[in-house]
Amino acid sequence: MSVSAQPTTAAPNRDGSAQTLRPHAEHAFAAELAALAAQDDRPRPARWKLSPWAVATYLLGGTLPDGTVISPKYVGPRRIVEVAVTTLATDRALLLLGVPGTAKTWVSEHLAAAVSGDSTLLVQGTAGTPEEAIRYGWNYARLLAHGPSRDALVPSPVMRAMAEGMTARVEELTRIPADVQDTLITILSEKTLPIPELGEEVQAVRGFNLIATANDRDRGVNDLSSALRRRFNTVVLPLPESPEAEVDIVTRRVEQIGRSLDLPAAPDGIEEIRRVVTVFRELRDGITADGRTKLKSPSGTLSTAEAISVVTGGLALAAHFGDGVLRPGDVAAGILGAVVRDPAADRVVWQEYLEAVVREREGWTDFYRACREVSA
Repeated sequence: MSVSAQPTTAAPNRDGSAQTLRPHAEHAFAAELAALAAQDDRPRPARWKLSPWAVATYLLGGTLPDGTVISPKYVGPRRIVEVAVTTLATDRALLLLGVPGTAKTWVSEHLAAAVSGDSTLLVQGTAGTPEEAIRYGWNYARLLAHGPSRDALVPSPVMRAMAEGMTARVEELTRIPADVQDTLITILSEKTLPIPELGEEVQAVRGFNLIATANDRDRGVNDLSSALRRRFNTVVLPLPESPEAEVDIVTRRVEQIGRSLDLPAAPDGIEEIRRVVTVFRELRDGITADGRTKLKSPSGTLSTAEAISVVTGGLALAAHFGDGVLRPGDVAAGILGAVVRDPAADRVVWQEYLEAVVREREGWTDFYRACREVSA
C-alpha cells in the first residue's frame, strides 16, 4: 500500500501564480529523483532515467551514500516492487492487479516517474473509453481540409510513448470495453501500431513499455481476453498485512494530504486512526481482531484508501468546527458513509457490529455514542 513523506515544493501553474493541488510524482519528488540519478552508477536500460535498483529504492525508500533520505512511496513486500521493476526492463507489459485501494494507481504513477521522468502519458479507462484513446485520433478540421496526413493525426499517449521510448499507463483496464482492450494486443506483441489510413505504422523504440492497473471486484468489469492477458506479467498488490502497517500508511498519507490542504496537524489523532483501521479491518475480514466474534461484511471494500479519506475528512471537521483535536465524533460520519453503501443490507451489518462489538469494547464508549448519533 502507498505512503509518502512530505514532498518537495509543488510545481507552479503555468502562469506561476499558484501551486498545483496535486503535482505529478516527477515534480513532487524531483529532489529525490535527482539525488538518485546523481549517485546511480548501476546499468540503466535504454532511455531509463534510473537503474532498476534506483527505481526500487525510490519506491521503497532508503538512505543514499551521501546521506540523502529517500522517502517510501510504497509499504509492502520488497519482492513485489522488484518483480514490477524487472518486468518493465523486459519486453512484457506490467499489470498491477488488486482490490480497490491497494495503491495500484499510486505505484503506477511513481514507476513511470522514476523510469521515464514523465507519468502523464495516461489513458483513463472507463466504459466509454474509445479505441482512439489507445491508438490515435484525428483533427477533423485538418482531416476535412487536407485529407489523412500526419499533421491531421492526433497521437494517443500510448502512441507517443512508443515513438519516444517511454512508459505509458492505462488505468482501470478492465473497465474498458473488451473490443477496445484488444487494441493493445498488436501493440504489446508486435510493438507496432498500424496507421492504415496513411499506409504507415509506428514502431516502438527501445525504452517503451506499458503499465496497466485493474481490479476484478467492482461491478461493470470486462474480463481480459486470454490473448491480452498473456501479453502482461501480472503483479498482485495485497492489502497491508498487519494493523500496524496499515496505521502507518494511513498516518503518513493523511499528514501529507493535510499539509497540502493547510490543515493543522492533529496532536492526538493516532488513536482515532488506529480505531478507524481496526473497524475497517474487522468488517473487511469478517472477524474481530481477537478472533472471538465472527462478523458480517458489508458490500464495500473498506480499503486503506477509504480509511485515509475518512481520517482526512475527520481532520477537516476537527480543524474547522472543533478544537483541532481529532475525536470520535469527527470520524463517525465518515465511517458510516464508507460502511453503509447499500442502505438496507449494510445498515443491518453496521448496527450489529455497533451493538455486538463497539458497545462492549473498553475505551470505545465515546466512539459508540458518536456512531449511534450519526446512525439515528
